[in-house]
This record gives sequence, structure tokens and C-alpha cells, in this order.
Amino acid sequence: MFVWCATLFVLGVLAFLDSMFNMGDIFRQVNSVFFMLISLGLLIRTTTKMKSKSKETYEDRVFNLEQQIRVLQEGRRKLSD
Repeated sequence: MFVWCATLFVLGVLAFLDSMFNMGDIFRQVNSVFFMLISLGLLIRTTTKMKSKSKETYEDRVFNLEQQIRVLQEGRRKLSD
């Protein structure tokens, strides 16, 4: 994620310098395509990370509930004995 953000920052600096010094039209078109692709990559990466985080929280909740069930079953078994 850091590499994506650093690349986007460098492209932003290059776009700023391009606008200050008017280096050429071709660089601006290529730069805008890079901005678009990297932004799309960041969007996809963050959405997949959010989905995996929610999946991990659900797995943790299920694990905790299973442990609570085991504790309750052991307590019931001890009471019946």
C-alpha cells in the first residue's frame, strides 16, 4: 500500500512540475493515465482489504462463541455429575 501511495505522490509532483514548466502535452496524457490506473488499483486494494478484515472479525467472533459453548458444556457436564 505504501508503494502505491508513494508512486501516486511522485506522479503528483511530476504533474505539478509539468504544469509549472510546460514540458509537453504527451507527458500530461501519460501522467493522467497513470493517475487513473493507480487510483483504480488503490480502490480495488482497499475494498479487498476491508472485505478480508470483516471476514477476520467474523471468524474471531465464531471462535469466541465456540469457546463459550465449550465452557458452558463443561459446566453443564460438571453439574450433572
